[in-house]
Amino acid sequence: MRTHPKPDISDVSEVAEIDGGSTPPRAEEELLEALRRGDEASFAALIQMHHTMLLRIARMYLRDQSVAEDVVQETWLGFLESLDRFEGRASIKTWIYRILVNTAKKRLRRDGRSIPFSSLGDRLDGPAEPSVDPDRFRGPEDKWPHHWLNAPADWSGLPENRLVSNETVGVAERAIDSLAPAQREVITLRDIEGWTSDEVCNVLGITDTNQRVLLHRARSKVRRELEKYFDETESA
Repeated sequence: MRTHPKPDISDVSEVAEIDGGSTPPRAEEELLEALRRGDEASFAALIQMHHTMLLRIARMYLRDQSVAEDVVQETWLGFLESLDRFEGRASIKTWIYRILVNTAKKRLRRDGRSIPFSSLGDRLDGPAEPSVDPDRFRGPEDKWPHHWLNAPADWSGLPENRLVSNETVGVAERAIDSLAPAQREVITLRDIEGWTSDEVCNVLGITDTNQRVLLHRARSKVRRELEKYFDETESA
C-alpha cells in the first residue's frame, strides 16, 4: 500500500473556528490528489467546511461534548488513513460523514452503551403510525367521509416575529429532541442542515423510501407540537 505524508491535525479545533459552508473551488479530483500529497492547506479548507457540522452530528450520538470532539478527531484521522481506499464513487463529503457515523457507533460499543441508531438500516424506526390523528377526519358515515373535520392550522397570518421567536424555535427543538432516533437524525440533516435526500441516504445507508417516511413522520410530529403551542398561546 502506498503511504502519503499526512497533514498535521493537532490543531483541528483552531482551524475549524470558521465554517466555510461551501464547496471548494477546486475539483474533487484535484482536492483528493492534493490531500494524498499531504497538502495541509487543502486539508485545512476541508476542515473549515465540515468540522462544525461533524461535531453537531456527533452530538446526536454522543451527548458528552468532549467525547463527541474525540470522535470527530478520530473521524479526521480515519479519513486521512483511508485516502488510498477512496475510489471516488461517492463524494468526499459523503465519505467523511460515513466515517463519522461508523466511528460514533464504534465509540458507543466501546463505552458499553446501546446504539440508538442501529435501526437505521432497512426497517423504519418505530411502529407504523398515522401521520395525522384519525379523529381529525370525518367518519365513513359522514356526508363527506374522510374529509377534514379539523383542518391543519393556517399560520400564514401569524406575525413573522412570532414564527421565528426564541420560544417558537425552542418548541420545535424540543419536539425534534423527543423524536425516535432515526426520525430525529433524518429531520435534522434534511431540514436543519439542508442536506439532499441522496446525501442522507448515502451517509446513513437507508433507502430513499425509508428516508421519505422517516422525514414525513418527523415533520408531522413537530407540526403537531407547534399546533398545540400556537393553540394554547392563542387561547391564553
